[in-house]
Amino acid sequence: MIVDRLDAVRLAASTGPLADLLADTVDAGASVGFLAPLHRAAAQRWWEERAADVAAGRLALWAAYDGDRVLGTVSLAFPDKANSRHRAELVKLMVHRDTRGRGLGRRLLGVAEDAAAAAGITLLHLDTETGSPAEHLYRSAGWTAIGAIPDYAANPGGELRPTTIYYKQVPAGALTR
Repeated sequence: MIVDRLDAVRLAASTGPLADLLADTVDAGASVGFLAPLHRAAAQRWWEERAADVAAGRLALWAAYDGDRVLGTVSLAFPDKANSRHRAELVKLMVHRDTRGRGLGRRLLGVAEDAAAAAGITLLHLDTETGSPAEHLYRSAGWTAIGAIPDYAANPGGELRPTTIYYKQVPAGALTR
């Protein structure tokens, strides 16, 4: 399995396999911003819309490939405000349900944390559905929960669920793994 950072060209060439991963993630019940069922065309359009942010450097995106199949992704979203250039948001850490439990989520998390440190980012933050399996990953990787917001987002089934906010301080230039 190969984990690569995607530029806008590679993203454009991978929107189909990325759409398959996103649809699978939503169908498996993960709260990543979409309601079920997520049709492949809508998932593909969502990925296509990310290309401008990737090209502009506002979004860094990595994908884990097994051949042409995308098994996981993680992204860092960079703020556009001058007073927040030291931080980034970890977004869309997804692992195909057939691959979960084999360390890919941890590997992708480490890739994003290492890239953040190399870029001089010293603070990462994220939100995840409270009580989701992702919480175990983040806590075990040294992320700190700062609280939960009730009824923050609907899960894929449409039920309002709380989200927990996490942060992690990353020493600039230091590898996290």
